[in-house]
Amino acid sequence: MDPLLLGLIVAAVTIFVLFSGVAVANGLLIVSTIFLLVFDGVRSLELMPEILFGKLDNFALLSIPMFILMGASIASTRAGADLYEALDRWLTRIPGGLVISNLGACALFAAMSGSSPATCAAIGKMGIPEMRKRNYPDTVATGSIAAGGTLGILIPPSVTMIVYGIATETSIGRLFLSGVVPGLLLVGLFMAWSVYSTWKQGGVDALGGRSFTWKQRFEVLPRVLPFLAVIVGVLYALYGGVATPSETAAVGALLCLLLAIIIYRMTDFSQLWVMLRDSTKESVMILLIIGAAGVFSYMLSSLFITQAIAEWIGTLDVNRWVLMLYVNLFLLVAGFFLPPVAVILMAAPILLPIILAAGFDPYWFAVILTINMEIGLISPPVGLNLYVINGIAPEIPLKTILKGSAPYVGCMVLAILILSVFPGIVTWLPDLMMGTAV
Repeated sequence: MDPLLLGLIVAAVTIFVLFSGVAVANGLLIVSTIFLLVFDGVRSLELMPEILFGKLDNFALLSIPMFILMGASIASTRAGADLYEALDRWLTRIPGGLVISNLGACALFAAMSGSSPATCAAIGKMGIPEMRKRNYPDTVATGSIAAGGTLGILIPPSVTMIVYGIATETSIGRLFLSGVVPGLLLVGLFMAWSVYSTWKQGGVDALGGRSFTWKQRFEVLPRVLPFLAVIVGVLYALYGGVATPSETAAVGALLCLLLAIIIYRMTDFSQLWVMLRDSTKESVMILLIIGAAGVFSYMLSSLFITQAIAEWIGTLDVNRWVLMLYVNLFLLVAGFFLPPVAVILMAAPILLPIILAAGFDPYWFAVILTINMEIGLISPPVGLNLYVINGIAPEIPLKTILKGSAPYVGCMVLAILILSVFPGIVTWLPDLMMGTAV
């Protein structure tokens, strides 16, 4: 059978299996087993266990559970609420200061936790009621938090960037640095739209409504600054060549856990157990997807599907930006239905050789891919962040949340266009800190 036709069949079967409700890892293994058995015989199945466990035999993978534990230590405390309160006290006199505080808190909490749903939940529980109380439009109150939560997969340390680095064999440290300036760009675009939208709808007074003494502004900082110091220390150790990503993640996780115990008195064993249990579940889920994606990639390569797709795209006589448009459309559609980790593991190894052949930078592409995945987090039908927000504020209709998040999707599309015109926004910081990539 023609490999391209076989590839279409594999894609159709994979979509059907994943949409049936089967776990992503199980779905990939089921599809891989069926096609290897039918087209390559029983003997090919003997290699599946070796490939699955071989894919997990990577020291860098240790950073995933450690960064997840680091984020869980922060998410299980009042750190998000304190971070929000601190920014609100310092920015309250700025026009639209409350929505700026919320987005700033989302950005900082995303950097600390690396989790989009956790960021939405932690900041949204405080921010949405407060914005509604001060007459901010519901669309701004919900949309800004939903969009701000997506920053968790772009601003370092990001688990999705680690997964991309492992899947494509690129530098995790350089990937982290590549996400910093684009992350700040997105924060700026989100803030600009939020303030404009609030002003246009006449939602709040220019001064924000509350005032705080200098004592009140400083008293909340001791509960927030230690966590930020840990994040800065982790990033310095990673970028300064002091330690590997796995070693840095382990130290960061230990320090965040100790801070949670010392600052927030998280000494109840039941709390610690729930945090460790949930972190383990999330880590195992991601690692299983990584192993299953390795088997899936082996199946595609063994049946010459990957090679045929790359060869076919290489023969297309199209402008490289037209090619990038097609790639972005594919990533958008995939992100609407699948979690970012699954999309990266399935698509990145296939797309990267094509991207490199077209003359694009792999680290720039990592950021573009991640922003596409961010769009999926606030877009139906899955739109995980939308449902997190709906759970926080059930009295606000989902239709209103969707309406509020739509302009932020436009901000992300605008960011992709800006980064396409000025790719140096992505590559400047990693080149400055680590030298030009070879």
